[in-house]
Formats: sequence, structure tokens, C-alpha cells
Amino acid sequence: MSEQSTGTAGVQSLARGLQVISSFDAEHASMTLSEVAARTGLSRATARRFLLTLQQLGYVRSDGKYFELTSKVLQLGYAYLSSATLPQLIEPVLESLSAAVGESASAAVLEGSEIMYVARVHTRSIMRVGISVGTRFPAANTSMGRVLLAFSDPETVDRILADGVQSLTGHGIDNAEDLRSELEKVRAQGYALVDQELAVGLRSVAVPVLDREGNIVAAMNVSMSVAMNSNDSVYEAAEQVLPKLQEAANQVQEALVARR
Repeated sequence: MSEQSTGTAGVQSLARGLQVISSFDAEHASMTLSEVAARTGLSRATARRFLLTLQQLGYVRSDGKYFELTSKVLQLGYAYLSSATLPQLIEPVLESLSAAVGESASAAVLEGSEIMYVARVHTRSIMRVGISVGTRFPAANTSMGRVLLAFSDPETVDRILADGVQSLTGHGIDNAEDLRSELEKVRAQGYALVDQELAVGLRSVAVPVLDREGNIVAAMNVSMSVAMNSNDSVYEAAEQVLPKLQEAANQVQEALVARR
């Protein structure tokens, strides 16, 4: 076999191995061989070969019938995140922010029509949906997503809103026209508020992190649970954390400028 053929085969094997890993998600955390084959479009024999290889490498475990990923897979994502300057700059700032306000604090970037968490400091369980580095949510339904969209170019916003906007909880914005108006408001005021639109019982406020040229590179937020029998509005709740959140974002921006 020629060197070129060997290289091509190696690339195909890598692609298929990543395809198998990517077939697992929150709704398909544990799958049979047949389910993996169906989700990847690979034959059972091919899927089995790659699952066994991944198992030998420590990325997959099996009880003989069901396969699931191991925590070693996180190293693939952390290899990128740890080499990037942004998470390194944001993490200590988020830790200080979370300690100051007594709430969970996060940072995210825009990935297609979703946000992806690049840093998070968790203080307590405020929602049933697990959030960690790498978690994704629809940008339209999140405070960080709306900040990222509000400061993005019009073409990006048009592309994302072309697929429509849906309410995940029955609260808040459920159409593209209203979201466009909200994005204009967010850009003008410099922050976004979301009240129980991602999950019932969860509020959040987000601000942008801008580079030297004023381009958005990330969003930072503080998440707050809605206390039972509380009469505080989302605005009153946000007022308690917004100044410190804005101060934290400014710290990151200054660090970004200093590193250039």
C-alpha cells in the first residue's frame, strides 16, 4: 500500500472514530451496537470495530451490551480549551465574580445557532439540566446567546433567525420579530436578561466581552434561581449582580488588550 493510500485510510479511520464519539449525547448516553450503527450510518461490523478500538483506548466502556463514553473523552475538548487564552483569562475572574454575588457564573461563545460554554463556576444546583464546559444551548433562549447575537454582524443574526424562534418553556420570546427587537434593546443597554426561558425557575443576566476593536469575543453571565414566593422581578434580581458582572467583563477585556 502506498504512503498516500495509508494516509487516506488513516484520515478516514480518524473521521469514523470521531463520528462514533459524536453519536453519543445527553439523550443517547448509553447505546447498543445497533443504535450506534444507526446514528452514525456505519455498518454494524464497522461500528463494532471502532467501538472496540475506542474501548481499548479508554474512551468507551461497555457492559457487554451497552456502550457509553468515559470521562477520558473530556480530554479531547480540554486540549483545545486549555490551549486557548480566553478560558484561562476568564476562569479566575468568574471565580471571583461567583464568590462576590453568591451565584453561578459562566462564559460562552457562539457556535452556529448555539452557545457553547467555555468556562463555568457552579455554586449550587439551580436547575436540573447539567451545565459544564462544552455544554450547548440555543442562543435565542439564553442571556449569553442574546448578547452574542446582539453584538454579531447582521448576516449571522439573519442566518440564525431564518430557522425561526421557539420558546422552550412557554415563557418569553417565541418568534423572530420579537427577538430582533430584543436584540436591538440588548445592544443599546449593553446587557441581556432572560427570565425562565431556558428552564423554569432560572433567571440570568449576561454582558459582552469585547476586544480592542469592539468585536465580541464571548459573553459572561450570572445565573440565579427564582425563589419560591419571591416578589422580586427579573430586573430587581439583575440589579443586584449586574454592576459586578460588568466589572468582571471589563477585567477580562483589559487582560485581552494587555496580552496583544
